[in-house]
Amino acid sequence: MKKFVPVAVAAALFAVPAAAQAQAFVQVETGLDSISVGGESDEGVAYGISAGYDIPLSNGLFVGIQGTAADSTTKECASAGAERLCIKTGRDLAAVVRLGTQVGERSKIYVLGGYTNARLRVTYTDGIDSYGEGANSDGFRLGAGAQYDLSDRLFVKAEYRYSNYESDFSRHNALVALGAKF
Repeated sequence: MKKFVPVAVAAALFAVPAAAQAQAFVQVETGLDSISVGGESDEGVAYGISAGYDIPLSNGLFVGIQGTAADSTTKECASAGAERLCIKTGRDLAAVVRLGTQVGERSKIYVLGGYTNARLRVTYTDGIDSYGEGANSDGFRLGAGAQYDLSDRLFVKAEYRYSNYESDFSRHNALVALGAKF
């Protein structure tokens, strides 16, 4: 069942009718990635791309859907002599629903929630042989953000995201984004 959720959400992203009032967007994003695994935490730089649609509702409200593909530089290693053990974050895929409101003519604020799937990779070397294994973790994502339109087509965003995965793995992101509407 878990494997069908991202496929269904991705299909919904492209199935939203391109009504005249719907606004499609794409954005590049970067910022802080703080992960916690088993009580230990580390920070790195998150970067990625998101795309979606916003559909206006009444009274300045909007609902949207957004898909994200991201990665991170977050990595933690421990060494003892010739032995070295590392844990590194891998790709992070997410599909979320956004609900927000227009604040003035150029600004929006919103909350978001949805599904996320992240990859962790563990590598070990004893100085002679190396071993590695990766695992995917499913979870949920919650967040909030603000968007400011620089023009009719360009916008900037600031967004906070919290993701909680299986196996005592969670992540906090504080991101900025530059995007285009079409």
